[in-house]
Amino acid sequence: MSPSTSRSAGQPAATAPPNLHHLLKYRRWDAGIPPPLRPLVRAYIIGYLSSVLPKIPALIGQLLLKQAKQSSPTPNGTPQHPRKAALLLDSLRRILLEPLHWQRFPTFCAALVGGSTLLELPLRRLLDRLAGNLSTVLRTRLSRWISSFIAAWFSLQILQAKTSPRFVDIKPVKSDLPPGVTSRTVRYAGRTLDLTLFAATQALDVAVGELWSRFQNRRRAAGIPKTFVETAVSRLVDPAMFAVSSGLVMWTWFYAPNRLPRSYNKWITSAAAVDSRLIEALRRCHYGELRYGENTGQAPLLQGMCADYNLPLAWGDPAVSIPFPCDIVHMGLGPSCERHLASRFVRSFKWSMATYLPLNLLLVARKPNGRALVRALLSATRSSTFLGTFIALFYYGVCLARSRIGPRVLGTHTSSRQAIDSGICVATGCFLCGWSILIEGAGRRKDMALFVAPRALATMLPRQYALDKQWRETLVFAFSTAVVFTCFAENKKRVRGMLGSVLGTVLKP
Repeated sequence: MSPSTSRSAGQPAATAPPNLHHLLKYRRWDAGIPPPLRPLVRAYIIGYLSSVLPKIPALIGQLLLKQAKQSSPTPNGTPQHPRKAALLLDSLRRILLEPLHWQRFPTFCAALVGGSTLLELPLRRLLDRLAGNLSTVLRTRLSRWISSFIAAWFSLQILQAKTSPRFVDIKPVKSDLPPGVTSRTVRYAGRTLDLTLFAATQALDVAVGELWSRFQNRRRAAGIPKTFVETAVSRLVDPAMFAVSSGLVMWTWFYAPNRLPRSYNKWITSAAAVDSRLIEALRRCHYGELRYGENTGQAPLLQGMCADYNLPLAWGDPAVSIPFPCDIVHMGLGPSCERHLASRFVRSFKWSMATYLPLNLLLVARKPNGRALVRALLSATRSSTFLGTFIALFYYGVCLARSRIGPRVLGTHTSSRQAIDSGICVATGCFLCGWSILIEGAGRRKDMALFVAPRALATMLPRQYALDKQWRETLVFAFSTAVVFTCFAENKKRVRGMLGSVLGTVLKP
């Protein structure tokens, strides 16, 4: 668009609207798309980018690692010649093309958002004809809710229709079936459970937040001053939700890791940096395989740790050492639980900085300046301090229950020691670690609480269930999504966290 075409004939440039110059310089990328279709297109693009971008750094890391291994000379002294370009193109092609399949996440996002916006106007006209006695506000809300419900119901089925090897089982058939048929394929539901729980958590957060806001507004209108309890609830609800949720996740990671998504389980294991034999020993205590004062054949497990960390072998024998000392928990750092706490924090802080700092610096690279660099460093430091404290408090909670507080409260006899190591020590660590969220700012607490809560709910539900029960999950997702979308249309600030930001971008005029 040229300046000559931006104003009416004979109209001087000085009378142009104040924001016209901005519009002339920065034409929106989706200006050529019809307004009713813009939310659909934006949703598809955001869904595609969210499917692709997280995989690119992992691909680069894997390629660099392979390059470092393959560039070393072979035993005969000749260098290897990996097909790096072919590997890169093949992996990159798969990452870029797989999300374009119609049963993938981008199509789901487009169907969800596009369906809810495109159906709203026809449904509103239909309600105007069929329920004209209802108020205009109520008809508008109903049309939004119903359109979002329908779009959510059918869009989730797009993802559910795609088969996954993890949710398919081959079972032998009974003898009364036709001869020659020895097995049958059984499909299970649960592939979209995390998405459904995310929607349910957001809907519950919206409902509770709205009820709390109305309660406070009524008290304010009545002239009742805000009490200390109300202030505490407002400030602690997000930290408490994160602490409870992360505690459930850590308990599951310790005793039932198969109930967590594999990527999430792998990340926690990497961050924890603990000897797997120690976790296995506490698991066997929990399930009754390792019992103090009895020879149940479990001594080799911890004695192997004792040999590796130069500790007396007798400490690893549960029939003799009741309980095994915290020196084993500290993995060679000595008997001091406080020294182990400090060491854990330092190691975890370094590990976290290696993760957070590059990500923050990448954001600075878009508009590099000194102030942005300082903010990036402070943000990475704060997040690393939080994660370092989270991990350190978990381990210190285990030590507090085993050596500091537990024996004073429950006693030192064998049954008490067995009870402590059977779950009390891990439960103490799970309770303490999540309160490290108080280190983060209020905005981050909110985002992280809403991120972890669905994962905590997932630990209490089966990862797979019968396919004929899948309609229940679809109903929960559709109902929850309709609540969130309807509330967002009336009060955008009520939908908190990352979802609120995404909806604001997708549904903007």
